Amino acid sequence: MTYGEAGAPEGGDARTGHLDGNALAGPLSEVFAVDVTAATTRCATCGCTGPVARLHVYGYAPGLVARCQRCGGVVLRTTRTRNGVWLDMSGASSLAIPLADH
Repeated sequence: MTYGEAGAPEGGDARTGHLDGNALAGPLSEVFAVDVTAATTRCATCGCTGPVARLHVYGYAPGLVARCQRCGGVVLRTTRTRNGVWLDMSGASSLAIPLADH
């Protein structure tokens, strides 16, 4: 991770302390064979839809917590342990992954 002005992670928001959903690209690439940041998610709390890349990602917990850009509800959580990758998507009512044209 690189840091920009005022010591905030690059691509992050120094005022809120979060990164955008692109911070999930690396960790989720261990689970999915596609770039999940381009997928569209629907928040189970407020129904907001948008790309995973727009979620607000916080890395201060064990793992990463991605929150809805509108209501702040937890959409997904992921953490890596020595036994595997844990992915909790209970806050997403759907995840639409675009496929390449055949």
